[in-house]
Amino acid sequence: MKALLLTEGSSSIGHGHITRCLSLYQAFETLGHEPFLLVAGDSSVESLLKDKNHRIFDWHKNWKTLIEKIEDYNVVVVDSYLASEEFYQEISKRVKRKLYIDDYKRIDYPSGIVLNGGVYAYELAYPQKMGLKYLLGPRYIPLRSAFWKVKRRNIRQKAKRILITFGGDDSKNMTPKVLKSLREHFKDLEFLVVVGKGFRNIEEISALADKQVNLFEGLSAEGMRELMLLADIAISAGGQTTYELARVGTPAVLVAVAENQLLNCKGWHNIGFAFYAGWWEDKDIIEKVITHTESIMDYKVREKMAKVGKKTVDGKGALRVVKELTKD
Repeated sequence: MKALLLTEGSSSIGHGHITRCLSLYQAFETLGHEPFLLVAGDSSVESLLKDKNHRIFDWHKNWKTLIEKIEDYNVVVVDSYLASEEFYQEISKRVKRKLYIDDYKRIDYPSGIVLNGGVYAYELAYPQKMGLKYLLGPRYIPLRSAFWKVKRRNIRQKAKRILITFGGDDSKNMTPKVLKSLREHFKDLEFLVVVGKGFRNIEEISALADKQVNLFEGLSAEGMRELMLLADIAISAGGQTTYELARVGTPAVLVAVAENQLLNCKGWHNIGFAFYAGWWEDKDIIEKVITHTESIMDYKVREKMAKVGKKTVDGKGALRVVKELTKD
């Protein structure tokens, strides 16, 4: 089958949607289908799409032209916060197999399949409608193929490394703030700091690098997986990365840097995989990050949190979704 994946991403809005769609792209390929990515984005997304069949195109502004060609595809996936309800209606009328990725019950979706792989998905009480099916919860969360199979984690008695990752752009400039404070507080720990292509604060972060601080830029999915396994604790934004952390069992302290991350952060906190430190603008956010990090230093706490994460996310979500979409 030919599958069209429509999404968006840029240095200003981040790359989470693209990462999810790449996960489904890999699942389509693995199961013998022909995926194509159409991305409304800027130059910051090009490295993510390397070696993938794709086009950078502002389909939001040109969707009526796109609709005329939509019937060339057997399957259409839409992962967007910007697409209009009218657009979804047109997709629903013209394509038999359609999937809408949702995070917070954004619109009244037409017939098709709605995917919300969030740990909080069942709490949203989606409306039951004729012709509308739901795939809800982490069982269906799409992860990149590097996270489909993960080696066993070694939980050290004493924590040695902290991973700091705030997405592909760190638009709220959290990385240097968190790194500077944690480095001063935990003087005997090593810091693994992920720098994304969309970062505008690389010079500020690089100035903090020393034998205690290691920077990693342009990581592949496999590289990110190995870094997560190497770390004992992660300080992270509250988006898609949290599911990869759960998959490898890296306990986390989460900071919400966008409103669409709030449910996710609180959901992980409630089930016991992560501590939610708060909203990025909170006056005491750094103090809370430090306090929660100190709590996770305890071996028993890390062991328990790691088990919760790995039990919640098994990595097979993308394959389950594609099988559901393409079954007869």
